[in-house]
Amino acid sequence: MARRALGREFGWLWASYAVNAYGSGLGFGALPLIAVTVLHASPIQVSTLAAVGPAVGALIALPLGPWVEFQPKRPVMIAMDLLRFAIMLSIPIAYALGHLGFAQLLVVSAVVAAAKIAFGAASGAYLKSLVRPDDLLVANARFESTNWSSIALGPPLGGAAIGVFGPVVTVIADAVSYLLSAFAVTAIGGNEQRPHQKTVSTPRTADLLEGWRHLLSHPGLRSLYLNQLLVNGLIMTTEPLLAVLLLRELHFSPWQYGLAFAAPCLGGLIGSRLAARVVARHGQFRVLRTVGTLRAIWLIGLVFVQPGVLGLVTVIVVELAIIINMSLYTPVLATYRLEHTPKDLVARTLSAWSISSGLAIAGLSALGGLLASVTSPRAAIAVVGLLILASPLLLPREERPGGATGPGLSETARSRA
Repeated sequence: MARRALGREFGWLWASYAVNAYGSGLGFGALPLIAVTVLHASPIQVSTLAAVGPAVGALIALPLGPWVEFQPKRPVMIAMDLLRFAIMLSIPIAYALGHLGFAQLLVVSAVVAAAKIAFGAASGAYLKSLVRPDDLLVANARFESTNWSSIALGPPLGGAAIGVFGPVVTVIADAVSYLLSAFAVTAIGGNEQRPHQKTVSTPRTADLLEGWRHLLSHPGLRSLYLNQLLVNGLIMTTEPLLAVLLLRELHFSPWQYGLAFAAPCLGGLIGSRLAARVVARHGQFRVLRTVGTLRAIWLIGLVFVQPGVLGLVTVIVVELAIIINMSLYTPVLATYRLEHTPKDLVARTLSAWSISSGLAIAGLSALGGLLASVTSPRAAIAVVGLLILASPLLLPREERPGGATGPGLSETARSRA
């Protein structure tokens, strides 16, 4: 299959996404790792870090959706990158001065979460205006492939760097990646037309809620949205629990911890590269329904993690199965979401989706931390693994033309996939 050329502007947008992704890959789990190894945080503190930061960030981002909708998107992306560069850089500075504290990690987590939501809303809206409708799946699949390759390479390199240079080196790398991303967005060039804006200085309640209104009124988006909140929230709930289980209770080294999550991410290259072909062959609805179910059945396997090589292999196998399905599912979902969202609602819809996701992750992570403190991290992971088995019940049950999950890709898109 010939590689699709999506243009120079998309190339720079992809470059921005790539340096962002690889920086985050190097810094994967950096904040919980610093909390555990430097600040000697308890399990409830680590889960609080995973919960409170995204929750506060989501609240900060709430008025940003309507604001981003009516702004040129590239300046917003650049501003959010520069903000993340500055706030992430505060961690190694405080560490060097001996003033790093848990409260600062919470603040950094919240600001980064809010900036990520605004950046994602702006970049999603910009992508829809940048590429043709029948190229959206290809573009989203490339982003997805880049994301998983960055996680495959980043954590092992980050773990090795931490072992040699100390616990904040990957935070520095993550900060620099935001600066490079800002340069890439700037290099896109051109004069971006400012969207038509209603003359209001402050977003009205109706503007704030418009994204959610669209998600909940569209049958297909509503089902996929609710399913994604539950699945993402439960999967992310296991991250801090696994950090405590692997690093503290099972005595994994930082490089083993990184490898346990990095090696399976090679499966992300498989799923993302297959997305266009699988949709062309089986249709959008069947992929969303079938793969959406398959990605939920593996998480329970993390309950059986043991010390040593066997435990490492267990984590890798379980994560590999999850990631192959997730990487196939996610670009199809992202494409469907853009296809079924009017151009003047994209930023608000993506903001609403991201804010809800952050709040779901925060709430479920907090509950997971409480459960782990009462029982154990392993017991909490078992409960999460059982709960996620019910998530396929939220997926669309039938294909409705123009509604629940149809229409899928256009015939042109399918023939060129």
